[in-house]
Amino acid sequence: MTDGVPEQVKTFVFHSNPNRSSSGEFETLEVLIPEQLQASYSSYVWPSAPILAWYLWERRAELGGKHIVELGAGTGLPGVVAAKLGASVTLTESASLPCSLQHLRRVCELNGLQSNQVRVVGLTWGLFLANTFTLGPIDLIIGSDCFYEPSVFEDIIVTVAFLLEASPHARFYCTYQERSADWSIEHLLHKWSLRCEQIPLNNLGVESGIDVNDLMKAHTIHLLEITKS
Repeated sequence: MTDGVPEQVKTFVFHSNPNRSSSGEFETLEVLIPEQLQASYSSYVWPSAPILAWYLWERRAELGGKHIVELGAGTGLPGVVAAKLGASVTLTESASLPCSLQHLRRVCELNGLQSNQVRVVGLTWGLFLANTFTLGPIDLIIGSDCFYEPSVFEDIIVTVAFLLEASPHARFYCTYQERSADWSIEHLLHKWSLRCEQIPLNNLGVESGIDVNDLMKAHTIHLLEITKS
């Protein structure tokens, strides 16, 4: 229990299959995520987050020393995985949600992450406040289930466009849960000079000997790669 709010701690385990590993060794990583039982949007793990976290895990050899920024981090599962794999990570949540920022700090503490591995920053989509200009060069932007409400789609795209303008070689990897076939960001990507490709997830989990459908748990989840045009 934190500040009188009941919580449960979930354990996420990422592992390799020695038979498919180039080193032939079994690798494993454990991440602890506290979820508040009286949760707001940002206080529990949405279905898209483990998908993005597994995608990063299977590319763990590429993450060491990279600066990764997670947008709308919520419980920060993908970002924490990246930090434990050697990346320098900035977890961001809305500057107007101090409880969410404090929850992220608790996640980092629970996973034994130090300030040189990860920092927590308030960043509100669509607003260019002081913190937005302190992120520095970025190698990778990540986000899971940011596109859950059409009214904030352009705010997210504007923020991503700004970050990619400052770090033009970076990429934004975003998982999202399909909720309506009518929702689209195509016109916003064109408006803000961004390019988008959908990355197939058919083989996600193969390296570790698991079925991607077990990871998705009956949800339809997509992975997008967004870059500057």
